[in-house]
Amino acid sequence: MTMKPSFPLLAVVAIISASALAYEVLLMRLFSIIQWHHFAYMIISLALLGYGISGVFLALNRDRLTQSFPSAILANMLLFSLSAPVCFLLAQQIPFNPAEILWTPVQLLYLCSIYLILTLPFFFAANVTGLSFYQYKSQVSFIYAADLIGAGLGSAGVILLLFLVFPQKILTVLVISGVVAALIASNFGFREQRDSDNQWSGSAVIIIGIAVIFVLTALMTLNVSPYKSQNQLLQVPGTKIIAWYSSPLGLISVVKSADTPLRHAPGLSLNATTEPPEQLAVFTDADNMTAITRYDGNPETVSYLDQTTSALPYHLKQLADILILGAGTGSDILQANYHAIKRINAVELNPQVIDLVKDKYADFAGHLYSSGNVNLHVGEARGYLAATKKNYDLINISLLDAFGASAAGLYSMAENYLYTEQAIQEYLRHVSSDGYLSFTRWVKIPPRDEPKLLATVISALKDGNVRQPGQQIIMIRGWQTSTLIVKNGVISAEEISRLKRFCNERSFDLVYYPGISEQEVNQFNIQQQPYLYQAAVALLSDESRAFIDDYKFNIEPATDEKPYLFHFFKWRTLPEILSLLGSSGSFLLESGYLLLIAALLQAILASLLLIALPLWLWKSKLGIKPGSGSHLRMLVYFFCLGLAFLFIEIAFIQKFILILHHPLYAITVVLSTFLLTAGAGSYFSTKLSSSSEKSAFMLPIASIALLSISYSLGFDSITGFLLQMGSLSRYLLSIVLIAPLGFCMGMPFPMGLDKISHTAPALIPWAWGINGCASVISAILATLIAMQFGFTVLIFLAVVLYGVAALCFPKLAET
Repeated sequence: MTMKPSFPLLAVVAIISASALAYEVLLMRLFSIIQWHHFAYMIISLALLGYGISGVFLALNRDRLTQSFPSAILANMLLFSLSAPVCFLLAQQIPFNPAEILWTPVQLLYLCSIYLILTLPFFFAANVTGLSFYQYKSQVSFIYAADLIGAGLGSAGVILLLFLVFPQKILTVLVISGVVAALIASNFGFREQRDSDNQWSGSAVIIIGIAVIFVLTALMTLNVSPYKSQNQLLQVPGTKIIAWYSSPLGLISVVKSADTPLRHAPGLSLNATTEPPEQLAVFTDADNMTAITRYDGNPETVSYLDQTTSALPYHLKQLADILILGAGTGSDILQANYHAIKRINAVELNPQVIDLVKDKYADFAGHLYSSGNVNLHVGEARGYLAATKKNYDLINISLLDAFGASAAGLYSMAENYLYTEQAIQEYLRHVSSDGYLSFTRWVKIPPRDEPKLLATVISALKDGNVRQPGQQIIMIRGWQTSTLIVKNGVISAEEISRLKRFCNERSFDLVYYPGISEQEVNQFNIQQQPYLYQAAVALLSDESRAFIDDYKFNIEPATDEKPYLFHFFKWRTLPEILSLLGSSGSFLLESGYLLLIAALLQAILASLLLIALPLWLWKSKLGIKPGSGSHLRMLVYFFCLGLAFLFIEIAFIQKFILILHHPLYAITVVLSTFLLTAGAGSYFSTKLSSSSEKSAFMLPIASIALLSISYSLGFDSITGFLLQMGSLSRYLLSIVLIAPLGFCMGMPFPMGLDKISHTAPALIPWAWGINGCASVISAILATLIAMQFGFTVLIFLAVVLYGVAALCFPKLAET
C-alpha cells in the first residue's frame, strides 16, 4: 500500500520551507548592515549548498532514516530552529572584512568559514523536505508543491516582519516557527507511524523551544564591521547613537556628537571661511553617512554649501524650478534655499529618512520639508520621472554612497539604475531647454567611476542624436569631489566665464569645458597627471573606443542591460593586481569583483567536495551498478535544471530592481512569485507526468523558452510601462508577468523525479543532490555572467540549458 503524506505533514514541510527562505532573505538584510553589501549571490548559494549536502546525506543514510522517519523529521526541525540564530552568532565572530581580501589571504579563509557555517541551518531544513521525498516517493509533486509554496510565503512574510521589528529580532520568530512545526508534526503528522521511535513529548518540545528563544534573544546583537563609517565616527569621544529606526530599506541610526562638533560637508573647498552649524549624523546600515543640519530659516547659516563643487550649476545662470533626486536629509535642499530657488521638487526613496527631517527632528531641521517652496515626493528617481511630464531647470543627482566602500570597490556587485545610459536619457528628457543635469561623485585615484560616468553620459548623448556632445559638458573637481554637468543645449561663453570665476574663487580645478586647454587644468588640487581631463578629451574624440579598451579599469558605459557603474575589473589587469598584493598600492584596486570570483571558486569547491564526490564514491550504495553509464543522463538532466532555474531567477531579480526600486523588494517579489507559482506548477505536473507522450514534457520547456526570450527582448518596453504605474500596480503587474514563467519552471524537476521514482527510486536523493550542486554554483555564476555579458545572455543560456535537459528527459525511464 502506498503511503500518502498527511495534510499536517505537508503543512510542516511548508512551514520549515517558509522559515528557511525567510532566513535566506533575512541574511541578505543582516549582511547589508554588518558588511557593505547584501551578498545576495552568496546567501542564495550557501542556502542551496545546504540543500545539496542534504541530498548526499539522505542518499547515503536513507534506509536508516526512513526506518525512524518521525524522529528524524522532528530532530531536523528542532536543529534548524537552534542553528539559525546560533550559526549567525558564530559567523559574526569571524573578523571578515571584504575590503582586505586583496592583500590579506586569510580573509578568503574567513569568507569560506562564514559560507560553511551559515549553510548548516539550510541543511537541516532541506533534510525535512528531502526525507519526505523519499518516504513518500510516489507523491513527490505534492511535497515539492508544499515546499515551494511555503518558501514563497516565507520570502514575502519576512518583508512584513522587517516593517515591524528590528532584523536581528526576526531570528526569534524563525526559532518559534521551527518549534511550532515540530509540535504540529509530533501531535498530528505521524498518526499512522506512531511507534517506539516516536515518543517525542509536545511539552518537552515547548520547553526546549522557549528556553532556546529566551537565551538566543538575549544574546543577539549585530557586530557591525569596525571599518564602516558609523563605527569610525563612534570612536570620536562624546559621540553616541541616540535613535534607531528600521525598515526593509535600511537600518537607520542617528548619531550625536556632544564634545567634538560634527562637520559633514563633502567636497568643501579648502578656501571656505564658513563651516556647518550643528549637525546630527544619519547612517543607513551603519554607512552612507548624511547629516541633518540645524537650520533656523536664515540661508546665510548654510553658506558653506556654496563652497562645494555641487554648487556650480547655481552660478551658471539663474534657476527657478529644480528637481533633487535622492533628497535624503536635506543638504541639497538647503543648498538650493541658499541660492533662493523658488520651486524645489525633491524625491527620496526611503520614507523613514523623510520622517526624520519632516517630523522627528523637524524643529532641529527648521521644518525644511514643510517649506512652501519644497514639494516632496516619496519614490524612486526613474519611477518618478517616468510618471511626470514636467521639465526642470536643473536635475541634481545627489552624492548617495559612502567614499570608503566606493573606493574599495565594494559596490561593484550592486546594481545601480541611476547612472545608466537609459537613465541619463530619461533625465535629459525632463531638463528644460538650456537647463542642466548635474552629478557629483567622489574623487578617486586612479579615476574609475568618474570616467565611466562620463563615458555613459557621452554615449547617452550620442544615442540621443547629439552630434557634438563635447559642446554640452562641463566638469570640475575639488580635493574630494567632482561635479559633472550636462546642459540641454550648447555651453555659452558667458557660462564658461562664470565657471572659471566659480573655480578660481574656491580653488577648484577645471576638468573640461568646450575649448579648454591642458594649461588650464590641474592647478590647485594637483595630481601627478590631469587624469580626468585626459579621459574627457579622449572619450570625446574619435579614439574613444581605443581609450576605453586600453584603460586599466572597465569604463564601458553602464546600461540597463549591465547596470554596474561601479564594476571596473578587467581580466587582463589581473596579473598586475596579483603583483601588487601585499604592497601599499593594492588598496587602490577593485576588491568587489574578485570577492565574487573567490565566492564562485569556494562554491565550486564546496559543491564538488561535499556533494559530487561523496555521490561518486558511493555509487554502488545508491543502486548504480559498476560500469553503468545510464545515471549520467539523469546527472545532466538535474544539473541543467539547477543551473537554468537559478539563471532565470537571478536575471529577473536584477532586472526587477529597476521596476521595484530596491534589491530586497525585488528579491522578495521575484523569489516569492517564482516559488509560489512553481509550487502550483509542480502540483499540476502530476497530470502531465501520467502521460507517456514526450510532448507532455516538451510543453513546459517550450513555454519557458518562449516566455523567457519574449521577456528578455521586451524588458525595455515592459520597464517603461511599469515605471509609469503606481506602487501597487507595479507590484501586481510584476507578479502577473512572472507567474506564468514560474508555473512552467515548477514542472520539469518533479516530472523528472516522478520518472525515476518508477524506475530507480534509490536515485531520488542523488537527483536532489546533483540539482543542489548545480544550484550552488549557479547563484554566483549567474551574477558573474550578468556583470560580464548582460542579462540577455544569461537568460538565453538558461533557455539552452532547458533544451539540453529536454533531450535527456525521455531516456530517464531507462535509468
